Amino acid sequence: MAVTVSSSTTATIAAPQAGPEAGPRPLRIALIGNPNSGKTSLFNQLTGLNQKVGNFPGVTVDRKTGVAQLTATQRAEIIDLPGTYSLYPKSLDEKVITDLLYDKAADNYPDFVVVTVDANNLRRSLLLFTQLGDLGLPAVLALNMMDVAERHGVNIDLPALERELGVPIIPMNARKGIGVAALKIVMAQRLDAPPVRFWQPDERLLPLVRQIRYYFNLHNDYLALHYAQQYRQIGFLSAEDKTHIQELTQQAGFDATAAQAAETIGRYGRINEILLETVTVVRTEKREPISNRIDKVLTHRVGGYLIFLSILFLLFQAIFAWAQYPMDWIDQGISGLSAAIQANFSGPLVRLLTEGVLAGLGGVLVFIPQIALLFGFLAVLEETGYMARVTFLMDKLMRPFGLSGKSVVPLISGLACAVPAIMGARVIESWKDRMITIFVTPLMSCSARIPVYTVLVALVVPDRAAWGIFNLRGVALMSLYLLGLFSALGSAWAMKKLLKARERSYFIMEFPVYQWPRWKNVGLTIYQKVSAFVLQAGRVIVAISVLLWVLASYGPGRQQANAEAQVRQQAAARGWDASETSRQVASARLETSYAGKFGHVLEPAIRPLGYDWKIGIALLTSFAAREVFVGTISTIYSVGQDADMGTLQQKLSAEKDAAGQPFFTPARAFSLLVFYVFAMQCMSTLAVTYRETKNWRWPVAQLVYMTGLAYVAAFVVYQVLA
Repeated sequence: MAVTVSSSTTATIAAPQAGPEAGPRPLRIALIGNPNSGKTSLFNQLTGLNQKVGNFPGVTVDRKTGVAQLTATQRAEIIDLPGTYSLYPKSLDEKVITDLLYDKAADNYPDFVVVTVDANNLRRSLLLFTQLGDLGLPAVLALNMMDVAERHGVNIDLPALERELGVPIIPMNARKGIGVAALKIVMAQRLDAPPVRFWQPDERLLPLVRQIRYYFNLHNDYLALHYAQQYRQIGFLSAEDKTHIQELTQQAGFDATAAQAAETIGRYGRINEILLETVTVVRTEKREPISNRIDKVLTHRVGGYLIFLSILFLLFQAIFAWAQYPMDWIDQGISGLSAAIQANFSGPLVRLLTEGVLAGLGGVLVFIPQIALLFGFLAVLEETGYMARVTFLMDKLMRPFGLSGKSVVPLISGLACAVPAIMGARVIESWKDRMITIFVTPLMSCSARIPVYTVLVALVVPDRAAWGIFNLRGVALMSLYLLGLFSALGSAWAMKKLLKARERSYFIMEFPVYQWPRWKNVGLTIYQKVSAFVLQAGRVIVAISVLLWVLASYGPGRQQANAEAQVRQQAAARGWDASETSRQVASARLETSYAGKFGHVLEPAIRPLGYDWKIGIALLTSFAAREVFVGTISTIYSVGQDADMGTLQQKLSAEKDAAGQPFFTPARAFSLLVFYVFAMQCMSTLAVTYRETKNWRWPVAQLVYMTGLAYVAAFVVYQVLA
């Protein structure tokens, strides 16, 4: 075996402090490391399902926290920090790391940090570790990817490395959970600050450093140096504090760029000395690594795009083909439950339960298989390392449209949800590139559109094969996603001309090694995303469904009663049977309800698109969230109808227009589909755009532009196909 494992740690570990009667004080531990160092895998191993996602205080960058059970009596809060290569932030998401670690008075300041490093690339990984050590932060080094290091012949003398670094080192394979138990044992104990110092500021900087240190009562010189270099970006400093530091740095003639360069050179010099003493390579690769050969295929300038498109086709085929059976079971189960309740009970509360709550709930649960498949595929692509290759491949496509290569990540993330995707634009340094990316990201078809797409596509697109191997419905779904992509690129190109963006940007991305997906992590991702859809979107959908049922079941004055009496007179005169009479009564009562009144007010504006007042209600309610459209039409077409009417698709197929013909024709369905490809109907997206831009002009411009684009496109489609 090429890797030598230490039998004991040499770093100082203090005994757990005896706390009050409640037991030891709960620990707060921060995970920090380079991108692709296995930090997320370690976080998942430590916390499992005990995770939650929030925002760092004062910013909209995602913060994942979780609870780890370290021992039988000791638990710890784990904070998963954004990946970074150093403590000099280049983007807004990296800035939260310095805001957290520079302020000991912060509520969520960690007791110590676990630094994940790539055992196969220690030289790069140790730069961040040495900076954290010089800040005086107690630390544990999680030496991850030991299996990869072993395959490459990297021999690490762990006892010697522990002595050089002065901290406990735990060899690990976080993907497989190897070393996690040992890490928990070390984490359960209180760690002293590392005694080793790796770099000291130049003596010429000491007067400035000491002035800052004593003014802010800081615990070491290196932290004071970071105040001098980054005071403009440190969020917890007041305007007076920043002005004071600015005056001190100007008086001292301080050059932050030169100081950072000197520090980096000095640190790598010390890191090289450490590695010469502790790491040897016992063999070298005689052949080109297999990952390079795979990359030549997957990132080929022609073949790479064809492979990516093939994977997308497989994804969208699966969303229809594989998800169809569980969707049918859920839909029929909800329909059967509703029919059974209506057959045995009656009254307004029963109708509220079946036509409001259950109809809305069905509009949530029925799409769980498709949501799970989408995020499962994306998680597999991420786990294997292929997603990083996709971003590199798409960079070449994005640049002519004025988007940075770093815009690719938010745009691809937009396939899942526009909210975190817009927050992901923080990695883009160029202001103009970031603004363009934020503006066009909502045009990417997010998972919230899937319920709308699948219901309407299933109505008008035949369920048969195309070209022998593809399902027509899958092809239609793929086309909608491509339409969203091309509209985003076209809008970005137009914004580039409008903003006259001439800034040059760069795109640097490290390719992670290819690995088999860790199915536990894939399952955890699916669970988290489905739970978020059910609990977050589901609450909105069910609440609006119940409200809609009330608005659709009751009306002003005696208008509903008068309309029902008029219909029954017509039924008697024309000899309608009981079924037709019931249908006409339900339609008349709905049209004269409060919801019907709202729909009729909106109908003149949407009639050119082929929509009626019922669709108008759905358009209005779905401004809260796109997926509410399905819950709304499920409620609207359930009110007053027979319990045995069947599933949602059957109800929509049975809907007739004034001439008695099927209402949802291909012209209307495709008009609606195109409308939802372009429409900005997500209040959360508008809110996060405001928070990221700090200006209402951007979300208002998004709303006006995308709504206008949706209206015009839907109008053209309907007029051409009608």
